[in-house]
Amino acid sequence: MDMKIILSGVDQLSWVIVLLLCVTIGLAPFSPPHIIEKLTMLITGTLTQPLDIFDLCFHGFPWIILILKLFVTYNREKKQI
Repeated sequence: MDMKIILSGVDQLSWVIVLLLCVTIGLAPFSPPHIIEKLTMLITGTLTQPLDIFDLCFHGFPWIILILKLFVTYNREKKQI
């Protein structure tokens, strides 16, 4: 898939939706956040179970969207200057 299409789709997402996804799915469950637990497992090399890998992808996806949204917005603003 062409990266321009993906970035265009991310650009069309509302900031409210992206932040809401990060706060809900990205941090759930809230004590401790799954994403922190799974990233710790990834760093220590204990992320081996399929369910844990799925959890990392599922809870990490909103954060990837947020990073892409920041990238697209920054580059758009930079070109307008």
